[in-house]
Amino acid sequence: MPLLSDWNGDAVRTFGVALDYRGLADVAERSAFLVDRTGMIRGAWRYGNSEVPDFDELVAAARSLSS
Repeated sequence: MPLLSDWNGDAVRTFGVALDYRGLADVAERSAFLVDRTGMIRGAWRYGNSEVPDFDELVAAARSLSS
């Protein structure tokens, strides 16, 4: 699975999940994106700082793409 390193903050700004946190700019809000093989975003989830993502929900969404 490819991973993204966003050292300059371009992705968090483009995806609309950048926030200022304790004086740091462009910190990513806790979020998950489901991107298909063509690069199209098929799902997006945002979570509060104390929330844990529902991994079963994310896996089910990913599996639904291959159905």
